[in-house]
Amino acid sequence: MAELITKIHELRRARKLSQGELAEAVGIRRETLSLLENGKYTPSLRLAMNIAKYFDKTVEEVFVFVDEEDDDE
Repeated sequence: MAELITKIHELRRARKLSQGELAEAVGIRRETLSLLENGKYTPSLRLAMNIAKYFDKTVEEVFVFVDEEDDDE
């Protein structure tokens, strides 16, 4: 099973944005952003792209999927 790690929190804090400000900018609820930051929600491709674009990053720079099976090797 894959685990989602995001850098949203770091990027948001670097720009001194509240969760509410970022959520509004990318068109989601603050609660959804909180779940994303805590790795408890997997975004749609469109949402991932919108967030990455907002920060002028690639999706891969913002979201990292770690395959737990790879860790066993």
